[in-house]
Amino acid sequence: MATPVTRGRPDPAAAVAQYRRRAPDYDLEVALFEPVRRQAVAALDLQRNATVLDVGCGTGLSFPLLHRGIGAGGHIIGIEQSPDMLARARERVREHGWEHVRLVRAPAAAARIAGRADAALFHLVHDVLRDDAALANVLGHLKPGARVVASGLHWAAPWLWPVNAFVMMAALYSVTSLEGLVRPWDKLAAQLDGFAVQDVLGGAMFIASGSYCGVAGRDRIS
Repeated sequence: MATPVTRGRPDPAAAVAQYRRRAPDYDLEVALFEPVRRQAVAALDLQRNATVLDVGCGTGLSFPLLHRGIGAGGHIIGIEQSPDMLARARERVREHGWEHVRLVRAPAAAARIAGRADAALFHLVHDVLRDDAALANVLGHLKPGARVVASGLHWAAPWLWPVNAFVMMAALYSVTSLEGLVRPWDKLAAQLDGFAVQDVLGGAMFIASGSYCGVAGRDRIS
């Protein structure tokens, strides 16, 4: 069952309910998007021994790719508000025997993050990207110059109606608000230097990247 979406603010309670339903089959449902995940993680340009934040980590599908980049000496902090999704992420960590993964069960806006990280990934987390408090909290725990990458759905050009039909169908199962779906990255862009956006998956998705300027919440146009 799809979650009712609005054009207003994201609804955290609705998101928790949404992902309680999706958790058992989530990995299979997002298989089509895995090439985008790989491109997004590659765009982080991770260094060995780095600390990376996986914001809205879900079931931990990005962990193997992140681990490959940072090596055994690095650290992954996975932030996820859905207990059902986080339980599957915890099982993934246990199966791989990773000792450098910390899981934080909390909305991104309220997550308690120790220290400052070298990179942050926002993959398929539209609601988080539209939440000023979430972005401020996450970016406030990054080192100046930290690499930041976001990827997810967005509206294609109006005449690409088959693409937008796909976006709408996918959004009904993954977001609680359609607000900002034209430019999901614009709030993040205002906080990053060297910002760039690339269309992928036929224009249905994007990968945005840049380096954290070191001043969370600054107001500028990118």
